[in-house]
Amino acid sequence: MEKKENNRKLRVCVATCNRADYSKLAPIMFGIKMEPEFFELDVVVLGSHLIDDYGNTYRMIEQDDFDINTRLHTIVRGEDEAAMVESVGLALVKLPDVLNRLKPDIMIVHGDRFDALALATSAALMNIRILHIEGGEVSGTIDDSIRHAITKLAHYHVCCTRSAEQHLISMCEDHDRILLAGCPSYDKLLSAKNKDYMSIIRMWLGDDVKSKDYIVALQHPVTTDIKHSLKMFELTLDALISFNKRTLVLFPNIDAGSKEMVRVMRKKGIEHHPNFRAVKHVPFDQFIQLVAHAGCMIGNSSCGVREVGAFGTPVINLGTRQIGRETGENVLHVRDADTQDKILQALHLQFGKQYPCSKIYGDGNAVPRILKFLKSIDLQEPLQKKFCFPPVKDNISQDIDHILETLSALAVDLGGTNLRVAIVSMKGEIVKKYTQFNPKTYEERINLILQMCVEAAAEAVKLNCRILGVGISTGGRVNPREGIVLHSTKLIQEWNSVDLRTPLSDTLHLPVWVDNDGNCAALAERKFGQGKGLENFVTLITGTGIGGGIIHQHELIHGSSFCAAELGHIVVSLDGPDCSCGSHGCIEAYASGMALQREAKKLHDEDQLLVEGMSVPKDEAVGALHLIQAAKLGNAKAQSILRTAGTALGLAVVNILHTMNPSLVILSGVLASHYIHTVKDVIRQQALSSVQDVDVVVSNLVEPALLGAASMVLDYTTRRIY
Repeated sequence: MEKKENNRKLRVCVATCNRADYSKLAPIMFGIKMEPEFFELDVVVLGSHLIDDYGNTYRMIEQDDFDINTRLHTIVRGEDEAAMVESVGLALVKLPDVLNRLKPDIMIVHGDRFDALALATSAALMNIRILHIEGGEVSGTIDDSIRHAITKLAHYHVCCTRSAEQHLISMCEDHDRILLAGCPSYDKLLSAKNKDYMSIIRMWLGDDVKSKDYIVALQHPVTTDIKHSLKMFELTLDALISFNKRTLVLFPNIDAGSKEMVRVMRKKGIEHHPNFRAVKHVPFDQFIQLVAHAGCMIGNSSCGVREVGAFGTPVINLGTRQIGRETGENVLHVRDADTQDKILQALHLQFGKQYPCSKIYGDGNAVPRILKFLKSIDLQEPLQKKFCFPPVKDNISQDIDHILETLSALAVDLGGTNLRVAIVSMKGEIVKKYTQFNPKTYEERINLILQMCVEAAAEAVKLNCRILGVGISTGGRVNPREGIVLHSTKLIQEWNSVDLRTPLSDTLHLPVWVDNDGNCAALAERKFGQGKGLENFVTLITGTGIGGGIIHQHELIHGSSFCAAELGHIVVSLDGPDCSCGSHGCIEAYASGMALQREAKKLHDEDQLLVEGMSVPKDEAVGALHLIQAAKLGNAKAQSILRTAGTALGLAVVNILHTMNPSLVILSGVLASHYIHTVKDVIRQQALSSVQDVDVVVSNLVEPALLGAASMVLDYTTRRIY
């Protein structure tokens, strides 16, 4: 990239507050320093860098041959909540003079520390452009709030992961000012090949320590629950003493509660214990060699869940401080680290393992991307930030009637026989339901849907329900992004390439969501049923046909062509009965209501269906329920048909267990309770032992299709991603 037309260098101020943020900023600073024809670098040092108790870490900046332009003593000692506030205030008092003197074009701020918040606030109020590193991430404690506050103050964003980028976009930040670069520290980590690492290990841990035979411990206070974090730290030290391995313990950061944590260390005698080495600071180059060759790292530092993944070193992440971070497979989470035994067990599980290296947080090329991004900044552009808010159609006043309204959804269920519309509240209560026969032609059907929805929306006003949107559950393959039924089941005729979203949205002036009925049943279980709170589960619907839905990592799986979870067409026999899909031996051909109706009709035609105590009126068609009734009354042939159907369904569930390994399988629909015992028997006989303990249950939801259709509306409009 060529120099800017006015040939003026970009004056960049990098402000660093502590040892952790310097490890991320240093690679950028080196990159800026290497291109003096484009940049002028000013370095401002503040925060715990300048405190002896935390290692006077400003010295490592000097050792890296950077000229420190300004040193600001901004920390008010006390290490409690009030001291953090006072430190921010002190920094805000001192920073204006520095920024007035330096007059930077852009200030680079890192992370989520209270010092960084003071930097960003000062720069924003003084009309200095801010580049924020590591925005959009989610962790825990007060750090989340500080990080997102800095995001709102910053003009440009460098994020490390795709999820962080998406979070920034959802926070209304301008996509053109977001760079997905990866973490700058990974530029150094992924090239950290030090053959003399043993000398570093011996220097910090002793001459008798071998590679992979020691632990690195780094634990910080959780500012939103200091009392609990002190207890957890005490349990961690007890577990490490019991584990009896050489351990390098780093002092905690300067957050509220750190002084009390140091007291815990001293009470336990850690600084004088033969197995422990307690240190205030380790230079970053040496620290990465220590964690790269450790048998395990334990604590709650972001370093454990981010940087250490580059080496595949096993990590034990304790408590909630990093609860939202993306992690590699090398991280074992102990969320409730409330007993010594639990932490000790984690140490036994993790110590000495070697995991694949993770590149979630970077590929080693972050700095070149960041420098290119800096060069692209147009200083002639208006400084005023632009937020990309999603469109809002109606502005509803906050009067008392609005506040007392029940937030609700219109749910539509397009079945093979009936068309149903319901008003569903946020709690999953069906306030009112309307049912009509589903017309056979497209024209009649679309007109009836519009008519029923308009009537239900009008009725909702009388019932004091505010309709947030419309959710539609329908058979067949659906493109939920466009709201189009691509092609339907044979039960719903003239229902291919149908745009449901446009006519409904235009008529009702509401957002509209559309999905397959099996997917909707899974969504209903996730929000209101037995799948609530589960990360992975599968729903199988046993009705007129067989359908299903898959929830993986809390989200619905649609597949590349919106054909995921067509579970009714799992083939369990190569020469089985014909299926409506054109294949043979699908479980729908064995276990669906249509399949049972076919078998019931055969028995009835052969006078082998009815037994004593049952009859079928002449004007009534024989169906699946008659077969079930006959089986209950002792009809051996009916019992055999049901057993075969249940076995076919059970084999399908075994295939699902072996493929998806969900934590739960939910059988839904009118036939579920008749199959559950046979399905469990098949699992016991056919499934691998590793999945035989997976629970299979019958859904307790009465209207899964309607509730699932409603959940699409309620989840999205209450800001849960669908």
